Amino acid sequence: MLENTKTEQVPAVKHIALIAHDSRKKDMINWCDEHREVLAKHFLYGTGTTAKLISEATSLPVRGFKSGPLGGDQQIGSKIVDGEIDFMIFFWDPLSMHPHDPDVKALLRIATLYNIPIATNISTADYLLTSGYMDKDYTRKIIDFDQYLNRKL
Repeated sequence: MLENTKTEQVPAVKHIALIAHDSRKKDMINWCDEHREVLAKHFLYGTGTTAKLISEATSLPVRGFKSGPLGGDQQIGSKIVDGEIDFMIFFWDPLSMHPHDPDVKALLRIATLYNIPIATNISTADYLLTSGYMDKDYTRKIIDFDQYLNRKL
């Protein structure tokens, strides 16, 4: 994958997507409250109810999109494609089926394709938030899609 790459600059102030399935919303709220001081230094985005609940519980400003099943996952994915989301915290429920599972899979695929960090549990989210890159610029490598589209098959 990394043979035909280009780089993108990720600024010190990050744009962070916060997403949680219903059974994990309380975990997300508690995690955001615990890390409120660090999160307050960055731009936060979230899907529907998750964004609203985080804002109400923590007073952190979270730009809300549609609910996940109503297209919010796809809206976040679009922001990743446009370079407007730097990393994602997605507390998902791996034990339940969701009607929008294809959207969730597409979101995870886009995040992986664009090489953005993804935390799907509290431990990984803690690691990301305490990373030395949290408050510094970071150069991210991504596929050079122009070369990919112009490749000879």
